[in-house]
Order: sequence, then structure tokens, then C-alpha cells
Amino acid sequence: MELKFSQIFSGLLFLMLLLTSNIKSQHDPMLTQYMFNPLILNPAYAGTNGVLTAMAMSRYQWVGFEDAPSTHTFSMHTPVVSRNFGTGFSIIHDQIGPIKNTNAWLDYSYQIYLTDQTRMSLGLKGGFSFYQKDLSRYANDIDITDGYTDSKFLPNFGFGVHVYNHRYYVGLAAPRLIENSMSETDSNESTFISRENRLYLLMAGYAYPLNNELVLRPSFMLRATESAPFNLDLNVNLLIRDLFWVGLLYRTDNVIGGMVRYQVTQQLGLGYAFDTNFGGVSSHFGNTHEAMIIFEFDFRKEQVQNPRYF
Repeated sequence: MELKFSQIFSGLLFLMLLLTSNIKSQHDPMLTQYMFNPLILNPAYAGTNGVLTAMAMSRYQWVGFEDAPSTHTFSMHTPVVSRNFGTGFSIIHDQIGPIKNTNAWLDYSYQIYLTDQTRMSLGLKGGFSFYQKDLSRYANDIDITDGYTDSKFLPNFGFGVHVYNHRYYVGLAAPRLIENSMSETDSNESTFISRENRLYLLMAGYAYPLNNELVLRPSFMLRATESAPFNLDLNVNLLIRDLFWVGLLYRTDNVIGGMVRYQVTQQLGLGYAFDTNFGGVSSHFGNTHEAMIIFEFDFRKEQVQNPRYF
């Protein structure tokens, strides 16, 4: 009988989960529109945009294939105490095939003036992930014994630094520092995802006004972890009349894409991103779609002196 590529994909995915001891999991959210809400990755961002902000995002990777990865996030953050402090929280749900991770984080930041216009924010992140594994649905295809269903509660914490003004930002973060074991034993004989490796992030962006109506905003993010090679995101966005963003993405694991964002009102923004793999086996895995909604509860009566691009 002829097999569809989606069936082959599902089989390969299962074998990867079964045979690999340190595969990089969906625990680390890979978001194309991360630059519009770095709080998911860097706790120092909490409260830095000056208003209470809520954001929801859904990402569907390799659309069309069963068991393909998906990520859903919701976050809120706000300045407090004369805007020298910030606080926030985020919820992230990742799933790839039979493996799920639900994360809940609380974020806290303290901001210091470096100059009249530039601040440095120091942030702490604390929370947990609830890891679930259920391979029982493969029992009819492969002889499965005990231990193929598991769940774990994994506490963790992280930190971040965010230097910014209305023209640029530079951030450094380690959102997960504890290397929790994700298997019953910490030995190298474990045949499943075994450990949460530390993740280090470096990100930066700059806003360059071309004229009164156009602002060019390049940015990048570098990811480093023991479980995978260095990963670099390069982005360039063009802001048109402070209402419409259009951008391009290149990621070093053979990914290209684009994104748009429309500022419906002063408070409500909508975004969409599309990316695709090229070259190698990954080019057959389909495309990725990402939708975003962001709302700012701006209760201030005074006008903002400088436009905010980050």
C-alpha cells in the first residue's frame, strides 16, 4: 500500500522521540514575531513599554501534517510604582505529537536610568512547566511496555537584562537555568527526552527613520543551548505611517518568511507571520503560520513625547 508523506512524517517523528536521548523539545518557543513581545523570552522586558499590555499568539508549524508542532502563548505585563518596577506573567503551551509542555511564569523587573533617554532593566523569571508524554496510541504499531506514559512538574527560574530607549534595544536572557531531568532516571540509557538544557538569548533591534512616514527596524536574535547548534534570526521590518508593519525573516536553519502587523486602533494591534523551510528534508514538512493579537490598556492622560518602536 502506498504511504502518504504525512504518514512517513508521523512515523519518523515517533522514532525520533523513541530513540533520541537529548532531542531539542518544543519547550523553547520558536516565535517569528518575538520582537513585538520579548517578555516570553526575557523577564527584563516587563513594564518597559509603559502601559498594561496583553498579548496572545498561536503558531502552527508544518501545517497539514498530523502531530506537527504547535505553540500557544498568552502574556500580560505592566509598570508599577512610578514605573521603576515592572511585573508580568506568561502562559505557554507547546505540543509536538504525543509530548505536551504547559509553562506558567511570573516576571519581575527593576529599571535604572543610564541617561535621560536610556534605561537598563534587570529582570527575574520564576515558574514551572508541566511535562506530559503519552505514547500509548502507538501501541498497535509497536510493542510498547511500561514507561511510555509520564508526566512531570518541573520548577525553574531565569534572568534577563534589557537596555533600551525609543531608538534601540539590546537584551540578554537565560530564561531557564535549572536543567531538570525529564525521564525516570538521569542515566544516559534513557531513551526519551532526558533534560531541559539551559537556553541563552542575545537580541537587539534599531529603529531608523527614513522620512516622516517610514521607519526601518532591523533586529536579530541569537539562541544558544547545548541541545542544538547556534540559531540566528535576522529580521527587517518597515513601519508605514505608524500604522502598518511589513517585514522579512531569515533563520539559519533554512527558514525564510514574512510578517505583517496592522495597528487597528491606538490600543489594538493584529499580526500575522508566515515562514517556510527550504533545502533538505525539512522543505517537505510544510509551512508555518502564526497569528498575534496585542492590546494596550493606556490610561495615561499625558502624551508620549517620543514614538515607541519596541
